[in-house]
Amino acid sequence: MDAQVSSDDLDRRHFAGGGSMMVGVGEIPAGSRPELLEISDLIVDFDIETMSRRPVNRDEVVERLSMVGDRPAARIVAGMPANDGVLDPDAVDRLLIRVHCEMQRLSEEFQHGRRVFEFLASLLAALDQAGVPPPYRIVDIGCGTGYVIRWLSALADFPQEVELIGVDFNEALVREAQRLSAAEQLDCRFEVINAFKMARPATVYLSTGVLHHFRGDGLDDFLLQHDQSDTQAFVHYDFQPTPLARPGAWAFHYIRMREPLSRHDGVVSARRAHDADTLLKSARRTSFACGMYGTRVWKLPIPRVFHTLLGVRPDVIDAFRQTLGRRVGRLGPLA
Repeated sequence: MDAQVSSDDLDRRHFAGGGSMMVGVGEIPAGSRPELLEISDLIVDFDIETMSRRPVNRDEVVERLSMVGDRPAARIVAGMPANDGVLDPDAVDRLLIRVHCEMQRLSEEFQHGRRVFEFLASLLAALDQAGVPPPYRIVDIGCGTGYVIRWLSALADFPQEVELIGVDFNEALVREAQRLSAAEQLDCRFEVINAFKMARPATVYLSTGVLHHFRGDGLDDFLLQHDQSDTQAFVHYDFQPTPLARPGAWAFHYIRMREPLSRHDGVVSARRAHDADTLLKSARRTSFACGMYGTRVWKLPIPRVFHTLLGVRPDVIDAFRQTLGRRVGRLGPLA
């Protein structure tokens, strides 16, 4: 499973390809709001132009986390294998694969695959009704080990012709996604590539747990890159910041996960999540009509764990409202 310069501008350049690739520690200014740092953002670094991996100095990561007062995170990194002070990339990759395995278990428990399918089924039906010709290319940005794309390939029954593609900057995660999809004999593919530099842009871009990695102008930049001629929509799922988010994230991650990194980053992710106003302010800089979807449980004043940022071409709105059927009440204003 998911461009940065500072903690407020964190992930600014990198996340178009994957959720596990972040900028080097030395590039984060000390004056940023650093108390909300995820370990996984610091232990892997890639060059976004060449896609090549760059070494990460363990002591620099430990120092950075210590400087922001996150001593538990610093201890986690200090215990990671290193060669001549550089984090062992193979050990880091094995750790990230285990973390993504734990993330998949949570996704399964929350039935995230089915939720994505139900939403995409309505969206693709609307595209079809609006005269957008198939095949529809669905690209999962920061796919990690590919849970969502693999779920869709295995269980989704789209009546339209659909291409399912997952992209990530981390080659180890992509290889694992490819291994799993081959073992499951699935009709989908995974690539190490920047999602917005593919030969053919996506019809629909989607992601899970990626948006909170973009801060400040980085969020604007990420969303503006969706504005490609063939792209009809984007659907981004992320934590919804509510009073229950932090204790809820702590409970779920500490009960259901075993890796210290999973527990730490899961809670920090919930704390870093953007509210709807922030997401919509950035999304509405694009040419899409944008709104939030699924912020409450049924019609009750109970917030969902995740909310969904939707962007859709204006000429598809009416068809989409129709194809949503009884779920149209979950859709906020589109503008």
